[in-house]
Amino acid sequence: MIDVFGTLGPSCRDEEVLSSMFAEGMTGIRINLSHVMLKDCLEDLDKVKRDAAKSGIVPKILIDMQGPELRIGKLDAPISLYNGDELVLEPTVSDKTDTYPGKTDAHPGKANTQPGDNTIILDKIILEALEVTDEILLDDGKIAATIIEAGSSSAKARITRGGALNGKKSIAIVGKSVDMPALTDSDIENIKLACKSGIYGVMQPFVRSSDDLKMLRSVLDDNGGKDIKIYAKIENTRGVDNLESFFEVADEIIIARGDLGNAVPLWTLPGVQKDIAARCRTAHKPFMVVTQMLSSMEHSKVPTRAEVSDIYNAVLDGAASVMVTGETAVGEYPADVIRYMRKTVEAAEAGSKQ
Repeated sequence: MIDVFGTLGPSCRDEEVLSSMFAEGMTGIRINLSHVMLKDCLEDLDKVKRDAAKSGIVPKILIDMQGPELRIGKLDAPISLYNGDELVLEPTVSDKTDTYPGKTDAHPGKANTQPGDNTIILDKIILEALEVTDEILLDDGKIAATIIEAGSSSAKARITRGGALNGKKSIAIVGKSVDMPALTDSDIENIKLACKSGIYGVMQPFVRSSDDLKMLRSVLDDNGGKDIKIYAKIENTRGVDNLESFFEVADEIIIARGDLGNAVPLWTLPGVQKDIAARCRTAHKPFMVVTQMLSSMEHSKVPTRAEVSDIYNAVLDGAASVMVTGETAVGEYPADVIRYMRKTVEAAEAGSKQ
């Protein structure tokens, strides 16, 4: 049976909604720990287990770690960015709050800086990697900008594709890899608690080498999590290139098309997905497909024809799991999302046997 995963969020925390999602065929759920700690989600874990039991399901609960993903700091409010705007990038001051805008102890700002300015903060390692003419992508590529000034203390970018930017969103430098630790201190704290909380699997982002996965496996094993599964997210070209080396350590591969679509020209992404799927099939390694599978259903009760075709083809390619993210976390119709995903999966399974 192919697993159907939703993502927990404000739209589906209600027990009636969660129960409906499991009744419609959801078998597992993702908890995104990029913005919250697992200790703050323990009540949610109990709800998920309780509501899954109503449908006779033991839910596969996955935690998605922060890992080496590059993110901007917190924002007090979204920033509206328009084509041609300048965006200022400044470094986080360690051991302080990373919230901006506003002049805080952590971010004194410039003399002329006012709350609401187009300023974001990020890790100094990211800032030091920036060079003039670099293209940066924010929030999974929804917003794009070109670096016009670069230095170790600040940088400026000109917006080439605007949008509303919220805090803690992803940032990527096109064509560049910035080495960050495979596990943050927060990740390790979350893993230790996961080993005591009935978590089924850990999603490790931006896997670059088997060493990233071996580090995760070691932390899990050392804390009583020998049975917890490792899901390796392929989100950069290093992950694609080194894929076969992950098979020995990872229990399942995730074709994470959001950031992977930032790492390669978008029109080549379907081919990269097909290549990863084929290599997993050859090695008999289970894989999952995720990102924008039913994106339109955040605001529509009915998916597009392209979306159901995407799910159908992922199953035909051999996917062991499919997952939705924002569609259930913040979307308007989380139970309908699961219904369409499960029915499309079932139709594809039936079609593959004809």
